[in-house]
Amino acid sequence: MADSVAAPPRPHPEVLRLGSIYEPLKLSSLHREDEPLWEKLDRYYNAVKTTILNYQSPTTGLFPVKTCSECKEAKVRDSLYCAAGAWALAMAYRRIDDNMGRTHELEHSAIKCMRGILYCYMRQADKVEQFKQDPSPSKCLHSVFDVDTGDEVHSYSDYHHLQIDAVSLFLLYLVEMICSGLQIIYNTDEVSFIQNLVFCVERAYRVPDYGMWERGSKYNNGSTELHSSSVGLAKAALEAINGFNLFGNQGCSWSVIFVDLDAHNRNRQTLCSLLPRESRSHNTDAALLPTISYPAFAVDDDALYSQTLDKIVRKLRGKYGFKRFIRDGYRTTNEDKDRRYYKPAEMKLFDGIEYEFPIFFIYMMIDGVFRGNKAQVKEYQELLDPIIFQSYEGHAVVPKYYYVPADFVEAEQNKHGSQKRFPSNSGRDGKVFLWGQALYNIAKLLVDELISPKDIDPIHRYVPRQDQRNVSMRYSNQGPIVNDVVIHVALIAESQRLQVFLNTYGIQTQTPQQVEPIQIWPQKELVKAYRFLAINKKLGLSGRPERPVGCIGTCKIYRILGKTVVCYPIVFDLSDFYLSQDVMLLIDDITNALQFIKQCWKMQGRPLFLVLIREDNIKGSRFNPVLDMLASFKKGNIGGVKVHVDRLQTLISGAVVEQLDFLRVNEAEISEFKSFEELELPKHSKVKRQMSTPNASDLEQQPEISVEEWLDKPTNEIIQKFHDSNCLASQAQLAGILLRREGPDFLTKDENLMDELERIYRRAGSRKLWLAVRHAAVIMKKFASSIAPHITTILVNGKQVTLGLFGHEEEVISNPLSPGVIQGIIYSKCSPHGGEREAVLQQELVIHIGWIISNNPELFSGMLKIRVGWIVQAMKHELKIRAGDMPPQDIYQLSPSDIKQLLLDVLQPQNTGRSWLNRRQIDGSLNRTPLGFYDRVWQILERTPNGIRVAGTHLPQQPTLSDMTMYEMNFSLLVEDKLKKIVLPEYRQIIVELLMVVSILLERNPELEFSDQVDLDILVKEAFSDFQKDHSSLEGKEKQECDPSPSLPLLPLSQDGMEAFYNTPPVGKRSTSSYLTKAVMIQLLQGDVKPCKDDPCSVS
Repeated sequence: MADSVAAPPRPHPEVLRLGSIYEPLKLSSLHREDEPLWEKLDRYYNAVKTTILNYQSPTTGLFPVKTCSECKEAKVRDSLYCAAGAWALAMAYRRIDDNMGRTHELEHSAIKCMRGILYCYMRQADKVEQFKQDPSPSKCLHSVFDVDTGDEVHSYSDYHHLQIDAVSLFLLYLVEMICSGLQIIYNTDEVSFIQNLVFCVERAYRVPDYGMWERGSKYNNGSTELHSSSVGLAKAALEAINGFNLFGNQGCSWSVIFVDLDAHNRNRQTLCSLLPRESRSHNTDAALLPTISYPAFAVDDDALYSQTLDKIVRKLRGKYGFKRFIRDGYRTTNEDKDRRYYKPAEMKLFDGIEYEFPIFFIYMMIDGVFRGNKAQVKEYQELLDPIIFQSYEGHAVVPKYYYVPADFVEAEQNKHGSQKRFPSNSGRDGKVFLWGQALYNIAKLLVDELISPKDIDPIHRYVPRQDQRNVSMRYSNQGPIVNDVVIHVALIAESQRLQVFLNTYGIQTQTPQQVEPIQIWPQKELVKAYRFLAINKKLGLSGRPERPVGCIGTCKIYRILGKTVVCYPIVFDLSDFYLSQDVMLLIDDITNALQFIKQCWKMQGRPLFLVLIREDNIKGSRFNPVLDMLASFKKGNIGGVKVHVDRLQTLISGAVVEQLDFLRVNEAEISEFKSFEELELPKHSKVKRQMSTPNASDLEQQPEISVEEWLDKPTNEIIQKFHDSNCLASQAQLAGILLRREGPDFLTKDENLMDELERIYRRAGSRKLWLAVRHAAVIMKKFASSIAPHITTILVNGKQVTLGLFGHEEEVISNPLSPGVIQGIIYSKCSPHGGEREAVLQQELVIHIGWIISNNPELFSGMLKIRVGWIVQAMKHELKIRAGDMPPQDIYQLSPSDIKQLLLDVLQPQNTGRSWLNRRQIDGSLNRTPLGFYDRVWQILERTPNGIRVAGTHLPQQPTLSDMTMYEMNFSLLVEDKLKKIVLPEYRQIIVELLMVVSILLERNPELEFSDQVDLDILVKEAFSDFQKDHSSLEGKEKQECDPSPSLPLLPLSQDGMEAFYNTPPVGKRSTSSYLTKAVMIQLLQGDVKPCKDDPCSVS
């Protein structure tokens, strides 16, 4: 068909064969005014055919990484962009009637490539199944295949295959192309496989990978990282494919894809917390361009987009393209080609000679077209034109990169940007950089207005701000539109008896029977239903993993096997962990859940929130708080969230409905689902509202025995005491001794020990004996399974978590873990050091912190690591401060809701009325640092050749400065790792103040630097020595004059050591800063003074 078309215009005679590769040729005759549409498209067709499609494999449809004949490798990412290039031109050809079959050819070139990737992926279905259960680098889909056979090319040990962004890009382009009318997916086997890919991508927020550059950490040491580019592409892919029909317009319910919207929301949160960084080691990276711009458009917040883009342009743009990232050693002259990984301190060798890639100029051109920014398009087109070439046929060819030759490296490193760079041999000698070619053709089609942004973005990934509200899609998460959603609430009473009782207080509720035929399910039944999604025995795929359904998922209505189903949120599940016995905490959780839904709900319908009221919720003193909450629902406002309460049947019309039609395929294999059952009680019997149960007194909470006294007593005596005692705390302690000695099956009377402990646990909870509850919970090793998602929430907010006792070794959690692993960490780190009760207290705190950081992240500003054991210490300090001269309250006697309130109080900015000792104790325990603290430590390190020492650990200048950069997260974590060796919170805070002092002094005295190692402990010791001398002389004067100085607090020094110093204000006369400054200046002046050009004291 192509042969019948008139030959394309030849290039001007003056364009000769390519000369020296060091001399880029200027483009000529590639754009002519008044050229007919057919001729324009003909020219593009020949360019795409020659520079891209001629290299497509006739068997698999994949594209090789290198276009030389011996290259047999095809990368998924490169092939996807080649398919997109062919598809984009096909979209242009659709505009003319007689396209001579070219639309068909181009579309099916794209389809063949997409199906080739699908073929390669489906041959690895076993890896998809393994990855769903264990997302590790050795169980992922491969990213490189044989271009002709689709076989695996490299093993996991030889190549870093784990690249979430590549799988996500495949899903994104799949949806875009199908939406444009292409038929790519043919049968239900392929649909179920794609659904399983979605299961893998959903958890991108918790899967560190190797990223777009296939090297993981910037240090190229084989380690993985959580990358913004991967998480962002996953987010975009999930938004695109949710509710999408893979069969296109001809599809039915079996070909619809489902996305866990709560998992999607975690990806969104993770992306927002990571940006503008790429990862912990990459402060910024050009890999972010495809994420924040075409094709993903993953960032909803314009300000965050601008901040990220500005950072990329400012730090990475060069004359010939963008660097991939700072100190990228890829293929540079200084990179050792015989080693796969770098050595420590090797990164410094690549500073300033990083390759520059013209392809990112093309991304910026496309971004400018989408955003209507003509100046940006013009700017990057002018930058691009001088650095691309013409092929012999007259087509534009994009070099892969520009490099600094070996002879010019030293001069370039001495003065960045001073040397000429030279192009790679891609585009010459038959070698073409296909990824760059494909994107260039897309960009030129857009610039020449042969296609519009809507042609290559039919699913509206990018929506201009003025049009954002007009996009009608099943699920749209575009734009930071203020979400003033009204949450629909249905109040469900557990029994008719409870309904009648609440009705006397003016609270209208419904029972499960009264809402029939609508069924009410717990979320775990919905999890059971989703297990049948995308099961495929032929491919060995098991369907959706058992993951809880979160708040967003339970706010929808489900159609399941002909039934209408609503689910109550997970906060109403009856947990085995004792937090569910504190109704005040339940009320708080409901408020938090509503606020979370308000922030994250982006769908067209209204969220439907079921409030489940149990008889147990209104017993004793629990009734009044519950009644107040129900009254707030009736008024239409809960914690600033608008709610509308009505009958469930009325609310259904405005809700989002999810059809789970996939269940019909496996209907015969499905066991019966259990809906929430109404309590069968006499309707007119009275609800037993027990007498109000106040919180138990401290005396009642305390055990009446000493554990140490009973450890060595005979078993029969312990059993006798166990049965004689009326104190539940004592019974729990005695049962613990018996359990360790005799085992769980040991019988006391007619019950075994575990049954006895369970009884104690329940009774203590109903009587609010929280000390006894925690004793029993620890002995039975109770564990709150919801802790795992809360730890993930903390991590996605850019923090690390440490578990373990204050003053002992802690376990750092930097990536999401399974509940079983977390349980092992908590009990192994807390129990051996006599902190058994803290094992359950730390679980409480992690859950509280997870909720708080979701709704009030500002409370954790300046805290890079959430050290849970140290936060417990801060709370104990707070209790001591409140008690004054009285004995402080035992933290383990507080109710879970009181624990949460105490935590909130501690996290608030410190009360100015407190002593400086107390403020330092609290801030030190929280590990809070001032704004810009870690950057200042970097600046100190630059002026300290022998490094910094604190608490017996050394922070060396090298290789730290060579491997890292000032703003990267890994440096901040390294500083925290050194500071964690400090034992006293107030001392840690003094060290933080000292580092700020050192930084300011060095900033104001650029001619000074430390000649010796800076030992922070010695500096504090010298400052304290001066402080003591001053206080001693002041005390001597006071004795003589009997006139105490009003400016300084007089505290005994010998008795409390440094307490008086800790209690001194940080600024002002005789402040800690003045003593620290003096100590620092003395050491500085002992070092070298660098000559300064403008020094007025220098004698020439």
